[in-house]
Amino acid sequence: MTTAQQPENKVQQARTVAELVDYIQALNTEIQELYCLDEIPWVVGYSGGKDSTATLQLIWNAIAALPKEKRTKTIHVITTDTLVENPVVSVWVRNSLEQMKVAAKEQEMPIEPHLLYPAIKDTFWVNLIGKGYPAPRNRFRWCTERLKIQPSDSFIRAVIRSSGEVILVLGTRKAESSKRAATMAKHREWRVRDHINTNPNRPNSLIYLPIEDWRTDEVWIYLNQWQNSWGYSNKDLFTMYRGATADNECPLVVDTSTPSCGDSRFGCWVCTIVSKDKSMEAMIQNDEEKEWMQPLLNIRNELDIKDDWDKRDFRRIWGDVQLFERNKNGEISVEPIPGPYTKFWREHWLRRLLEAQTKTRRTAPENMSDITLITLEEMSEIRRIWLEDKHEFDDSLPRIYQEVTGEEFQDPRPGADLSLLGSDEWAVLEEICADDAMHLELMAKLLDTERQFRKMSRRVGIYDTLEKCFITSSRSKDEAVKNAHLKRDLKTAVEQGDIEKVKQLTLADFVVTNAQADVTTQQADVTNATQSPDETKTWANIKFKNRETKL
Repeated sequence: MTTAQQPENKVQQARTVAELVDYIQALNTEIQELYCLDEIPWVVGYSGGKDSTATLQLIWNAIAALPKEKRTKTIHVITTDTLVENPVVSVWVRNSLEQMKVAAKEQEMPIEPHLLYPAIKDTFWVNLIGKGYPAPRNRFRWCTERLKIQPSDSFIRAVIRSSGEVILVLGTRKAESSKRAATMAKHREWRVRDHINTNPNRPNSLIYLPIEDWRTDEVWIYLNQWQNSWGYSNKDLFTMYRGATADNECPLVVDTSTPSCGDSRFGCWVCTIVSKDKSMEAMIQNDEEKEWMQPLLNIRNELDIKDDWDKRDFRRIWGDVQLFERNKNGEISVEPIPGPYTKFWREHWLRRLLEAQTKTRRTAPENMSDITLITLEEMSEIRRIWLEDKHEFDDSLPRIYQEVTGEEFQDPRPGADLSLLGSDEWAVLEEICADDAMHLELMAKLLDTERQFRKMSRRVGIYDTLEKCFITSSRSKDEAVKNAHLKRDLKTAVEQGDIEKVKQLTLADFVVTNAQADVTTQQADVTNATQSPDETKTWANIKFKNRETKL
């Protein structure tokens, strides 16, 4: 779609109601002209909030006024459910989409609503409870891309593959915040005509912003004075907003410049990007019937702990110790970057979540009595990660589920309950390893690695995998951190060209390594007698060389 460059709008002045009516009529004509201009399908971002509702209502009313023979182009309405949305708003949006489907069919409108979800591997609880990702922070905002951007982006790309181009319609407004206004001003360099920009993040797509210069009061005037096009209640929407302190919605997120909506009306109830979930707090305080959400708020506040290092591993998620310089009260220290939540805390969060789900199902109103905070598919994926990726073959998830809910866990994954190792073997290992957590972890990894390779016809890669177990889990925390400091100092000395320091650190590394690994050294001495000078020494050929020599 090609259009001529239009002059940039000036700052919107306050409009009277009569001027707003005239402006809406002009927008109505603009929407009809754009719709009939070509065959490019439209995708409208809908969150159920005031801005997206006003935008969709504008589009719906304009297209409904066209003759039926001209309503030939599909308008997709997409909503992304992150599975951790505010429960009240989530139900509101789902019901709205259902009503939309019925109304579109009755009115013969070319509108198709779509409720999108993140992939199971990308959901909030699979990453936090399963993999151990810490609660999101501004410096590690891992949730937005997985929960919001990818589902909507996948849908938009599918439309582009099918039709070649797409027009994305959003309810973004400058008046939402100063940050949003600055972002929109920056994007005006891609403007092709009034209210329309090219999409810098997605080729073959345009972004249409029909209410970009509307004030908040104008949005409410429009919603309260014009009847909802698909038969939903804008009055009830206003009541929901009035029950909260925040006055923003969670817009369709299509890039990382979109601000977090954790403190807005339609944010994720688990969001820890902001200091408080003011909207949920207000809903609980302002309405006794919403006090059932208190367990959710408690979990959110429990997750939102700034210094949670005691709950996290001293290694990164791949098992390596990484150091960073920390400035605390003017004192510089070099410390390990904390990694994922430990096994204890991952199990703790699962238990807390199931307890909250069980309680809310008892105390929530009838229309919310089947509330699901974590799905069966998510728990199945969490169980798989604990068993296969983290080698925690004690298989604690079914036990925790039964203890909290009183029901047996029914895993939908085929063969999930078939395993050679289980809680009995784990208990034996715990007894053997006593209080040595790293020894327990190493033994569990070695045993489970052997189990995973057991049924393979060609066990290619088993030696490398076993060696990785030793690299990541054979040292205690103090030894691993000391080794990381040594490597860091050695790297610094090399970069600075300090030869004496390099020699000193290399010698220290040799002494420390041999003092901490007497058994491994003895094995290496035996192996050296039969090993060629050019052969690379690994854990595998150290352990199995003798057998190969005899053969």
